[in-house]
Amino acid sequence: MHVYPIVAAAVWGMASGLLLPRAAHRLAVPSGEPWAAGCRAGHPLPAGPRGWVGPAHCAGCDGPGRMSAGGLAPAVLCGALCAGIAAVAGAHPELAVWLLLVPVGLALALVDLRVFRLPDVLTLPALGGTAVLLGGAALLPSHEGSWTRALLGGAALGVLYMVLFLINPAGMGFGDVKLAPTLGLALGWYGWSAVVTGTLAAFLLGAVVGLALLATGRANRKTPIPFGPFMLMGSAVALLLT
Repeated sequence: MHVYPIVAAAVWGMASGLLLPRAAHRLAVPSGEPWAAGCRAGHPLPAGPRGWVGPAHCAGCDGPGRMSAGGLAPAVLCGALCAGIAAVAGAHPELAVWLLLVPVGLALALVDLRVFRLPDVLTLPALGGTAVLLGGAALLPSHEGSWTRALLGGAALGVLYMVLFLINPAGMGFGDVKLAPTLGLALGWYGWSAVVTGTLAAFLLGAVVGLALLATGRANRKTPIPFGPFMLMGSAVALLLT
């Protein structure tokens, strides 16, 4: 693959990552509460799209620190993931789907880390959009994957997480159940080995981080840990390996 698509993917990732923090701040509220309408100091955000898209900076505050920010880290991570996936996926039509999913997944991770929530306003459109766009990619002659297998992978991962939720609702959020089919679609596109790898990687990463937090005294056995970021990281690992 030529270097230009990889560079373009990195630029796309950096640009979209720079626009994520404001949306993540607004969505990072407890379930049942309206989306945040201002910064932490109470200054209102602009109306319309400008109130949702942009960096976590409030013009009414002295500096950007009054919103849930993260600095340039989301942009750098988003750019790196997009470039990495472009490098391994190649210039095939499904790459456009992955480049759209990465910013959405990063926004979900930021929200889940802050309020232990994966909002429906992101998970449900991601599910429908991924299924439809992969179906469109499957109609193009240069695709490298199976739409039918992607649908089966989405269904399988959705059922798995639903079973885990029913067995232990305290250990698995229903937002994780809603996110699982989207990840199953992406992984199933490439094969069942990708589905297994992404799923196992998620639980392995979660276990490693959980044990590290216990060992350092930063958490105990009852401390809640959001699992959505590990699901997303595990899927990213599987895609990069695939």
